[in-house]
Amino acid sequence: MNPVVEAFLASWPFDPVLLLNISIAAAVYLRGFCWLRRRDPRRWTLAKPTAFVGGLTALFVALASPVEPFSFLLLQWHMVQHLLLTMVVPPLIWLGAPLMPLLRGIPASMRTYWVAPLFRSRTLRSFFGWLTHPVVALPVYVVVTWAWHLPALYERALASDDRHYVQHAMFLVAALLFWFPVIRPYPARPRWSKWLLFPYLILADVQNTALAALLTFSDRVLYPHYEAMPRIGGVTALDDQAAAGAIMWVPGSLVYLVPLAVLAVGALFGNDGKPAPKRIPLSVLTDVPRTSRLQRFLRWRHARLVMQIPLLLIAIAVAVDGFLGPAASPMNLAGVLPWIHWRGLLILGMMILGNVFCMACPFMLPRNLARRFVSPRFTWPRVLRHKWLAVVALGLFLWAYEAFALWDSPWLTAWIIVGYFVSALVIDSLFRGATFCKYVCPIGQFNFVQSMMAPTTVQVKSPTVCKTCETKDCIRGNESARGCELGLFVPRKIDNLDCTLCLDCIRACPYDNISIALRIPGSDLADKRRRSGIGRLSRRNDLAVLVVLLTFGAFANAAGMVAPVLAWQDEAGLSRWQITALSYLVALLVLPVLLIGSAALLTAPLKHVADTARRFSYCLVPLGFAMWLSHYSFHLFTSYEAAWPTLQRALFDLGINLGEPDWACACCRPLSPWILHFEMVALGVGLLLSLYTAYLLADGSLQRVLPWAVLLTGLYALGIWIVLQPMQMRGTMNLVG
Repeated sequence: MNPVVEAFLASWPFDPVLLLNISIAAAVYLRGFCWLRRRDPRRWTLAKPTAFVGGLTALFVALASPVEPFSFLLLQWHMVQHLLLTMVVPPLIWLGAPLMPLLRGIPASMRTYWVAPLFRSRTLRSFFGWLTHPVVALPVYVVVTWAWHLPALYERALASDDRHYVQHAMFLVAALLFWFPVIRPYPARPRWSKWLLFPYLILADVQNTALAALLTFSDRVLYPHYEAMPRIGGVTALDDQAAAGAIMWVPGSLVYLVPLAVLAVGALFGNDGKPAPKRIPLSVLTDVPRTSRLQRFLRWRHARLVMQIPLLLIAIAVAVDGFLGPAASPMNLAGVLPWIHWRGLLILGMMILGNVFCMACPFMLPRNLARRFVSPRFTWPRVLRHKWLAVVALGLFLWAYEAFALWDSPWLTAWIIVGYFVSALVIDSLFRGATFCKYVCPIGQFNFVQSMMAPTTVQVKSPTVCKTCETKDCIRGNESARGCELGLFVPRKIDNLDCTLCLDCIRACPYDNISIALRIPGSDLADKRRRSGIGRLSRRNDLAVLVVLLTFGAFANAAGMVAPVLAWQDEAGLSRWQITALSYLVALLVLPVLLIGSAALLTAPLKHVADTARRFSYCLVPLGFAMWLSHYSFHLFTSYEAAWPTLQRALFDLGINLGEPDWACACCRPLSPWILHFEMVALGVGLLLSLYTAYLLADGSLQRVLPWAVLLTGLYALGIWIVLQPMQMRGTMNLVG
């Protein structure tokens, strides 16, 4: 046996006082529980004593197992001890609803003369209610956590057993206060809304992430005590500190995210697992005010043109510089703007406003101009009215991005832009409708899927008005505006699939009955109704494969830039094309088939596996969106300054001197902790929304949702690992950040 493991297993401290107290607490609780269960077995199920005893067991493991002596030698074991005291023991104790069992378990005389007067005191009840209010409990929890992790206090605690006990006691008490409003143990009846717990737990996760990042990425040992300890297993004090930060980061974040998911399901569903729309609506439809300048601008017939012209000029400038400018990517507009700024702004715009790029798409301007002179004669062949062409194009693009190092080739980037303009012009000059957007454009398909997570949507204000409308101008068009070229009839439109946000339907409606409304992102992913222009999602193989491709592509694209993966590729001994083809074959085909197929097989009988996989694939959308958001925003936030010196260089070539380019700006900025916090929160929220969607798709069956919850949690853990790795900074002067 490994000597370290053998020493760990042999290091059991004997603490008779702790053992006696835990035994008494368990005995008193079980005595009272048995009395209560005899009178009300439906309320007092065996789950409660299981949780309570589990909490006491976790307390014993934290303070009277080998964890205790090893916490003095290694910071990572001290962190395990702290997590047990703050994130495992308190919620389990409260899940046991300990108040009434403990009261019934103590002798009657003690309950009558000692305890009852305390419970009758309004002052004590008010004080406890104040302490356990989320507005108070969270600051107390955060202050205690951060204060005891300050190097000075931490060192003093390690230097004295008494102070160490005080530290543990404060951790436990603060955590009990923190978890009380989350668990709400019977018979507590808080008077504040459950919705307050969403920012409550998110803020707790953010502070946990900040402290964990400080430990993980610090370049010096924060606690000198551990430098003086013997090096167990050859682990340096700095590596030990980084491991402690990782333990606090990943398991700690999951501890906050799990109750968030449970709260979301409990708030949105009744006891029978069915939606309760009368209590809490699944969408918030707030129309943009009629008199607002924004609405007046959007209803203007030239609004889209005003947005498209600047992007067209930028696209032309990028293509020209890609052909004629320097071959060095960080010095060329085609190496900087598309791969750093456009991608980052695209996904951020999707998160804040919706599908704004399709709204302002510059590729449509030449096409619209050509249609003034040439009327399309053909309809798109029925056999091609699906997303399979776009699926193949997206898969090839994800592979080509790595195989041809597109980010490092301004010349190839320029050809891609030209190819887009030519394809849109030729296809839409021959075929009626928005054929290129609906069936061919890979960027459009990316935007359509990601816009399912957008906070806005186009929809009718009053369905009654639409029922009495005979002209259906929103889809057929009229003299003032053309109708929807993508064939979406707004009264029957659900979500944002295939919607380019062109707003032609709004301008064409003679009753002013269509508007941009706010919505809960992803709220329609599990909607089983038939959608105009799309049909039922559960019957669309092409859309399901598109969603899976974009989700796994998000993780593959990001993982292909982190240091461990790059090192593995270098050691593989294969050419760039071979290693890229192998990697993407596994990431985009083999793994999705195995993982989704296994989850579907565990959810439904074999004959229904294909239908189940198709239906549940949409629960991947929020987590996939979160990965794209984390990845693209990371590059934008760390390298946004790279555009300015590149623009100075391009204008100087045209004879316009805006000063000497400062190429130091073309290097990525140092990684700020808030960026990591943003990425962690984005992935956490994405996991929650994906779990919630899976629950809806499973019709409230926890057994059916379990395989998908495991799959989603695994992808989330992979995303956390990716954002914690050193990332290759493509398109900048320095290649590794």
